[in-house]
Amino acid sequence: MLPILAAKQSAVEAGIGGEERVAEVFRKSLFSFDNRIFHDLSISSNEKFQIDSHCLTPWHGVVFEVKNIGGVLEFKENPPQLISTKDDGHQFGYESPVTQLQRNCDFLTDWLWSRNIQLPIYGAVVLAYPKQIVKVPPVHTKLLFPNLIPAFIKNIPRSEQRLDPDTFAWLSAELLRCHRRYIPRPISEAYQIPLGDFLPGTRCKVCRRLGMIKLPRTWICPTCDATDPIAHQRNFLEWFLVYKRTITNQECRSFLGVDIQTAKRILLSMRFKIEGNYRYRRYIMDINNFNHLLRN
Repeated sequence: MLPILAAKQSAVEAGIGGEERVAEVFRKSLFSFDNRIFHDLSISSNEKFQIDSHCLTPWHGVVFEVKNIGGVLEFKENPPQLISTKDDGHQFGYESPVTQLQRNCDFLTDWLWSRNIQLPIYGAVVLAYPKQIVKVPPVHTKLLFPNLIPAFIKNIPRSEQRLDPDTFAWLSAELLRCHRRYIPRPISEAYQIPLGDFLPGTRCKVCRRLGMIKLPRTWICPTCDATDPIAHQRNFLEWFLVYKRTITNQECRSFLGVDIQTAKRILLSMRFKIEGNYRYRRYIMDINNFNHLLRN
């Protein structure tokens, strides 16, 4: 599974790098009209959807689908697909960014309608770097590099202001209020990796070694002697993101390397949601308990 996971990690990191490139362009751009910029916006209409970048103005909204895929690119129409031909001749197929863009525009329109707001929604596919080569561009969808985004937005007609200042301010706040951090499925569930394939032990944030020892009110690393009273919190975060969204006392003991009473005290201190009683008790992840760790 390691080559598959490594390829997935590379793809995710490339995507994040592309979105950061677009965010940097927005940070350096000035517009003469009121606007709000949202990156990695995750909200729900009939289902959850995620927008790479969204520019909201009182006249319209603009959705950007950002891609950072190497090779020579061909946008196919029937069926909708993106084909990438690498330097060695190998070809890879991806879901069409045009389809993803249209889907997000439709979802955003529905989300606005549910709040009694009618706003024109425009869209474009953005290739993160000019070094990306396009052999066959999309037929009906605008294709941009990041430095072209400001001009694209400025050239959209603004003949009729749809949102008054109060509504515009409310809608901007409503988008933020409805945003939910996207948390992917645990790796073990997505790739069917058994628990036995994961190394147990509490990780030291200083030397990154596993095997910290629990002492009263803290943990100590036998490798570098670093102490950390909340080392178990990061381990729980790894458990929930890597293995599954629930944990039992027995699983906690095996994972952290502690006894039954210590595991019980630690689990109760985390204020997890609890299901079941006695040996059937499960502790359930609440992402709000970990927001401070996700930011670090």
